[in-house]
Amino acid sequence: MACRRCLVSGRVQGVWFRDSARRQALALGVTGYARNLDDGQVELLACGESQALDAFQHWLERGPELARVDGLECMALKLAQLPADFTVR
Repeated sequence: MACRRCLVSGRVQGVWFRDSARRQALALGVTGYARNLDDGQVELLACGESQALDAFQHWLERGPELARVDGLECMALKLAQLPADFTVR
């Protein structure tokens, strides 16, 4: 299991980005969270198998239909305790 922290910028708040990311993550077996940041970005923590994380990151590059993703930055993380589910904060 691996984890990545991703920051997504663009028109990503108010377009169901977090809920869509949750549904995508659950379909891929990815755990973690999605939350809005004060600067207009969405922060995501994603943990799972490498192939699932790659697929999730690929989805984040475009997001849901109403979103416009202008930037995506992801970095690997090592966590002592992995999240059990994917939540929206």
